[in-house]
Amino acid sequence: MKYKAFHKLSYGLYLIASEFEGQKAGFIANTAFQVTSEPPQVAISCNKKNDTLAIILQSRVFSLSVLKKEANTSLIGEFGFMASSEFDKFKKTEIIKKITGAPVVIDSCVAWFDCRVVNTVDVGSHLLIIGEVLDSDLLSDDDPLTYQYYREKYKMLSPRNSPTFIDRQKLDAEEQAATLPAEKKAEAETEASGETGDDPYICNICGYVYHPEEGDPAVGIPAGTPFSDLPDGYRCPICNAAKEYFRKA
Repeated sequence: MKYKAFHKLSYGLYLIASEFEGQKAGFIANTAFQVTSEPPQVAISCNKKNDTLAIILQSRVFSLSVLKKEANTSLIGEFGFMASSEFDKFKKTEIIKKITGAPVVIDSCVAWFDCRVVNTVDVGSHLLIIGEVLDSDLLSDDDPLTYQYYREKYKMLSPRNSPTFIDRQKLDAEEQAATLPAEKKAEAETEASGETGDDPYICNICGYVYHPEEGDPAVGIPAGTPFSDLPDGYRCPICNAAKEYFRKA
């Protein structure tokens, strides 16, 4: 089986949010689609291990926000790679409330839908949740963010709880098998074991790649800074993971 074949399926990127008895939760989804026009209904997919699922099932409501193409990466990192039970994802996020009372995130979004749960379908690792759209709005004419653009620009994979998650080791092994002759694999692995100041490092949590030649100017890290010279307090700009969670790419 070729795992990269799954990358040819098209997706957008969305932010799902809900609230029950004052407890808010939300996550980044790449599986959301309209299923009927009369009545207007959408479906989302949520991992059974996701904190937000319990909130949605209790409240029976959720919001669906369509992220814009140049969405704030910290928003994606916090909602996509951190647990709602351990981190207040809404602390720095602008929200509104409409008919259902579910929090509707409007930061970095082009449109939103306010939904009432009408059905759920168990599909294995995930629950497919169908919601009737009670209200919606268009916030801007900006292009929506697609998963392909997100993956190519940030060199990242889906969050672990995403329905499209594929273990990076499987993709790496598949790519190596396709590009390196068998007799050269051992030689390549030996060469890769050496380390230079130009080596990129990848975040094991979200897949963000730190490139020394680019640095991280947003937090004062100039271009040309080797990963080993980064301060101990350096954090992944996408998911806020500590330096210890990085490995050589």
